[in-house]
Amino acid sequence: MDLQLEGKKILITGGSKGIGKGIAKAFLAERAKVAIVARGEKDLEKAKRDLPGVVTFQADLMDSHTREKVVKSFIEMFGGIDILINNVGGSSGGKTMETDLGQFEDAMQLNYFSAVHFCQMVVPHMQKNKQGAIVNISSIFGRESGGKPTYNSAKAALISFTKSLADELAQEGIRVNGVAPGSILHPTGNWQKKLEEDPEKIEKFVNQEIPAGRFGTVEEVADVVVFLASERARWVVGATLNVDGGQSNANF
Repeated sequence: MDLQLEGKKILITGGSKGIGKGIAKAFLAERAKVAIVARGEKDLEKAKRDLPGVVTFQADLMDSHTREKVVKSFIEMFGGIDILINNVGGSSGGKTMETDLGQFEDAMQLNYFSAVHFCQMVVPHMQKNKQGAIVNISSIFGRESGGKPTYNSAKAALISFTKSLADELAQEGIRVNGVAPGSILHPTGNWQKKLEEDPEKIEKFVNQEIPAGRFGTVEEVADVVVFLASERARWVVGATLNVDGGQSNANF
């Protein structure tokens, strides 16, 4: 299937490793023009070596002024934007009553407010061309408990935002959707660390919690993201699709 993505101008936040890097690789395979933004210089350098043709921006996306500079630089370099992938994220803290309020605020800033801000900045450029696609990467734990409360709350907000923005922009040729991954195994992720620390515990978790009987891969997430961003998914609007091997307990 030709996804008609050749030459499309794509910005991916948190794209230097893990799921974000997998998404960048998948878009490059479709002959798109891809830029990734992340904080870690070493990871960005490795991504540039691993992904020939990718453009990199180093930035701390917790800072709104830095986010503005990234979008300005991207538009100046590429002359516009077709697709935005809001992938940057992270979790911290523990149980609600043991977690400082500041960690909740930081989680919202990184996982949620950064996505809202990037959308606000790129949508006017998409409106000029009357076309565009945005895919927000959330989590199955944005719909149910399971991860850390700071992370869950931010991803829940992102799922709601995805639907509301999609409704606002649908008649302007701009589609907004989301992907909610389950437990994904990759070398730089938390599940890899947990697997190395206690293989038996993680094997038990997989058998009990993931009906498919294994972790997901970044490629399996990336394939869904690339499809949603393409015109082949033109009638998918405001959806956040679980990519989890059946892990989620929610039936919607």
